[in-house]
Amino acid sequence: MNTIEAKIKELGLELPPAPPLGGIYYPVVITGNHLYVSGQGPVQSNSELIKGKVGRDLTLEEGQLAACQVGLTMLATIKAQIGDLGKIKRLIKTLGMVNCYPEFEQHPQTINGFSQFMIDVFGEENGKGARSAVGMSLPGNIAVEVECIFELHEE
Repeated sequence: MNTIEAKIKELGLELPPAPPLGGIYYPVVITGNHLYVSGQGPVQSNSELIKGKVGRDLTLEEGQLAACQVGLTMLATIKAQIGDLGKIKRLIKTLGMVNCYPEFEQHPQTINGFSQFMIDVFGEENGKGARSAVGMSLPGNIAVEVECIFELHEE
């Protein structure tokens, strides 16, 4: 078990199954030493998605937990595509999307659930990157969607 997966286990968490493709796209694209991850939703260990609008159907805290679950889903997707999470050097950029109503204003606080998970797994230096957090209506009523760019270790 690599150190990233050991850290996830140490946190008392587990990777869910990698989700199936939901459209015409690649889940992961690697160019040079950059890994681009398509938008990921909050897939739970039972393969069900966390759904609802944050601030109405879900509390901020539940939204943060959904965002953390997206982090687990994302790592499961990366592992399924490249085989070894140890190839990841650092997080570069996050785009966090929160399913909410127009009057909701706590997008950054919601996406903090994802960002804190990345810091917990990769450490402060490698787990924190540039970030945007926005609100919108998301497909399938999923609570949160996140896409990222990671840097890979040189081979």
